[in-house]
Amino acid sequence: MWFIIGLILTIFIYILIKFRNRQLLETVTYSNRGTRSERDLVLRLLKHRIPAQTIFHDLYLKKSNGEFSQIDLVVVTKVGIIVFEVKDFSGWIFGNGNHSQWTQVLAYGKSKFRFYNPIMQNNGHIKHLKKQLRQFESIPFYSVVVFYGDCVLKDVSFVPEGTFLVKSKRVFEVIKIIANNNEAAPYTDKHEVLRVLQKAVLNGGNVKTQIEHIENIEDMLGKHRVFD
Repeated sequence: MWFIIGLILTIFIYILIKFRNRQLLETVTYSNRGTRSERDLVLRLLKHRIPAQTIFHDLYLKKSNGEFSQIDLVVVTKVGIIVFEVKDFSGWIFGNGNHSQWTQVLAYGKSKFRFYNPIMQNNGHIKHLKKQLRQFESIPFYSVVVFYGDCVLKDVSFVPEGTFLVKSKRVFEVIKIIANNNEAAPYTDKHEVLRVLQKAVLNGGNVKTQIEHIENIEDMLGKHRVFD
């Protein structure tokens, strides 16, 4: 009898927590936007009392050529703008900040996979973001690559200044370092900044934009033009 009551109570608490988490998440984004890890990071930022109005998830920035640059997450802070790239990996990660390709090693070296340098990837996002407003030229940007999963950053070197690579459980250590070690950013119009970022979020909610972005990436990679 008590076991059944305890089980029902446990299920009820679980459902309640899920419901409240979803309510909190939807102050920033929706449960169908981005990846599960991205949404988890948004939720953790909110629970860490970072204001919802300063968090922007799944942004699509329109570039000069009409294509879009997709950014996982942006947080506007007193000391500048933090741009997050979220990665889901297992195994060992090897990389150099100056090399375009990094390596993921699985099964103790039996399997190896290449992937694009996430530092360069996020720097590209920041580059496109800086072109959106003139005041961005004088505002500091910080790049944070967050790794989810049971991966190990086995050998990663030449990480540039203002860039951080971090496992998800330690992300708030990095945010604290950024906040404590830098002076207030010289914003000229914060409302303008928020408007630009919110517009990019709205772009990402457009299914046509999402499809076009995927097609542009596939065309850039050009795998359909390789015949072996």
